[in-house]
Parts: sequence; structure tokens; C-alpha cells
Amino acid sequence: MIVIVDYGMGNLRSVQKAFERVGHEAIVTDDCALIEKADKIVLPGVGAFKDAMDGLAQRGLIEPIKKAVASGKPYLGICLGLQLLFTAGYEDGEHRGLDLVPGKVVRFEDGVRSPRGEAFKVPEMGWNKVNLLRQAPCLEGIPDGTFFYFAHSYYAVPDDPGVVAGQTDYIVKYASAVWGKNIFATQFHPEKSQKYGLQILRNFAAG
Repeated sequence: MIVIVDYGMGNLRSVQKAFERVGHEAIVTDDCALIEKADKIVLPGVGAFKDAMDGLAQRGLIEPIKKAVASGKPYLGICLGLQLLFTAGYEDGEHRGLDLVPGKVVRFEDGVRSPRGEAFKVPEMGWNKVNLLRQAPCLEGIPDGTFFYFAHSYYAVPDDPGVVAGQTDYIVKYASAVWGKNIFATQFHPEKSQKYGLQILRNFAAG
């Protein structure tokens, strides 16, 4: 059973439909009992780091998620679901995350210009390339340099660069995919990234 965690934020239905497109049922729920019974956990999301952690806390979901990951259940984080893995996020102050991956989440610098003199826009919106640094199981069949869809103003900075599976260049080179043991997460949106995004979901569901 694949469970998509509902904490009141994010494009949950579109993620659920994307799993259905690759032939796998996924349940959207905030029921702690179902999360504990799940075979695999998906944490998607868009929005503010603090609001997301508050939503998880209010529903009593933080410990069930951490317990599921500690037990070895596969975890897939999408966009904010990647950022929440980290120790702390710095949006309107410092806020504690799930602390499953040591590191921090910081904002892109405003006003930076490309070598051609064009100003980078924050948030990053649209398609960008992911360079593969490690071949995680969820990345099987994904060519190096594939373009995926992004929509974010903040990015993760892991304490251990060894957890970075994919890297993207936008203002800075940052971790666009992280992988460690049973945890895999992407800053981009697989459910919005057509063929290769669906391949990631297929790999996760089938793995």
C-alpha cells in the first residue's frame, strides 16, 4: 500500500493520479493508523516550510512518518517533501524540519544575473536539467541531463554532499534529488514532468 500523506497542503490528487497512470494505487490520508500500515510513504507538497511542519504536527503525523522511515519503509519526497526531510528551514525565521537528513533549506539569492546579464527570477519556475551524480534505484532508466519541472524559491543544502543524487544549476548548483537508504526525494515535480517523471514514480512503486 502506497500512502500519500495529507497534511493540508500540496497537489495531492495530481500525485495520486500520476501513480494511477503508471498502474499503482495510492491512498491520500492523514490517518496515522494507515500511515503505520503503509508499505511506502509519499510526502508531496508546495508552500511554506513552517506551515507544512505545523500541518504535520497538528495532525500528529510527524512521529508516524519518522517511525516509518526508521523502520526502513521507502519514502518519496516531492518538492516541499524533500525540503521537510532536513534539519531546519529558513523561511521567515528558523524552523525545525523532520531532521531525517542533516542540513538546511535556504532561499535563492535575489538579483543574481546570468553571464549574459539576464536576471534570474525567484522562484525558479519551469523546466531545468538534472545532472545525475548517483544512480539511485528510483532513477533507473532516467538519462543524465533530463529536464524536469520545478517550482520553488528555496533549496536544500545537505551537510553530507554524498546524499546528493541529482544536481541542478539555477543561480547556484543545488541538490535537486537526494538519496540515502530508503529515502529518495526530488526538488522537482515528477507528476508534472511527463515521461521521465512518471518513470520515477513507476520505479518507486515497483521497487
